[in-house]
Amino acid sequence: MKPFSRIFCREFPGLALALALALAGVLPPAARAASASEKNAAPTRAEVSEKKTDLKELREQIEALRKEMAAAEGQRAGAVDELRGVESEISATQRELRGLSGQKNRLQATLKSLGEQEQALSQRLDESRARREDLLRRQYLQGQSDALRLLLNGQDANQMARNLYYLNVIAAARKQLLDETEALLETKRALSESTRERASELSSVEDRQKEQHARLIAQRERRKETLIRISSEIARQRKEIGNLERDEKQLAQLIARLDRLVAARAAQRRAEAAKARSRGEASESLGENGLSALQGNLRLPVRGTVTNRYGAKRKEGGTWKGLFIRAPQGSDVTAIADGHVAFADWLRGFGNLMILDHGDGYLSVYGYNDALLKQVGEAVHGGDPIAIAGHSGGHAESGLYFELRHLGEPVDPLQWMAAR
Repeated sequence: MKPFSRIFCREFPGLALALALALAGVLPPAARAASASEKNAAPTRAEVSEKKTDLKELREQIEALRKEMAAAEGQRAGAVDELRGVESEISATQRELRGLSGQKNRLQATLKSLGEQEQALSQRLDESRARREDLLRRQYLQGQSDALRLLLNGQDANQMARNLYYLNVIAAARKQLLDETEALLETKRALSESTRERASELSSVEDRQKEQHARLIAQRERRKETLIRISSEIARQRKEIGNLERDEKQLAQLIARLDRLVAARAAQRRAEAAKARSRGEASESLGENGLSALQGNLRLPVRGTVTNRYGAKRKEGGTWKGLFIRAPQGSDVTAIADGHVAFADWLRGFGNLMILDHGDGYLSVYGYNDALLKQVGEAVHGGDPIAIAGHSGGHAESGLYFELRHLGEPVDPLQWMAAR
């Protein structure tokens, strides 16, 4: 009987099929979700709520700071301030388009994976069908005997025992094959339903993309009309050193206030971490190692040509506090290092402006952007896209204005860049 058992296992590898399905990840969505939840324990509701509250408070503080600075300027707003509304809208639209593009790519990848899984299931169903047909053929060749008929035939007891064993094995194999087939069909139905849902989501995303593209075109046309209307006033203001000094002073004030805010929040987090350690609890890493260790190894935040360097004289008067990197509109602007978004809004003289906090008093400043892709409080890693280069704020040439500051004072960014 042992040789027969080995032959049978080779002919009807039901357990091997089940194992192969598990290894291939061909499981219903609910089963996959349960498995994933066991591996990665989700944060508790209290933790999620605490983080959301903390982020909300930070954004409210930044918004209050922005309004305070706008109120302080009062009636001194210039012609470029008329661009604030439309350029902020362009930034928000492009941020949503970037998000929709990422969502579309993920959905397409999911649909491709689901198609591959469904194809693999179809192949396994064909194999299962072939084994069932082979089993029926073997049963037909053996004859349609049952246990009662074997007893009544009066055969030799040993032969009858062997025949009964064979019948039991055949029945068990048939049941196993039927169960496997039903499980495969159920999994295939679940995959088909998931495929339909993802396809519907993809269609909705594509429709949303079309709407946002149309909105972006309209917004760019409004910006163009606004620029034509106020171009002469912008040109006049650019020639006035007073306006340049005013804009630089506003940025310096913003950075000074951000420094105080960032320092206060860092102190609060350190105090919370100390309390957690005193209670024997694990504390969340602050992730504030500064840039000191990275000096000489950073990369420029956008691919382009440096046309104005730190310390060089400006045509309007004064000196450059940072770099202007000429780059095509639409170029990705990336974070120079890990950090958190401390500011992401429109600021007169700098257009759509982003400021990253890298810890230890270091801030990086990115201006003239066509769009800002991150929001206040978000964590970023070095090399992550954070903005799209452009010429917001009324600037004629497309590119990026970039500063690096330590304790509020500008430093030469090129001294921190890797040699090319």
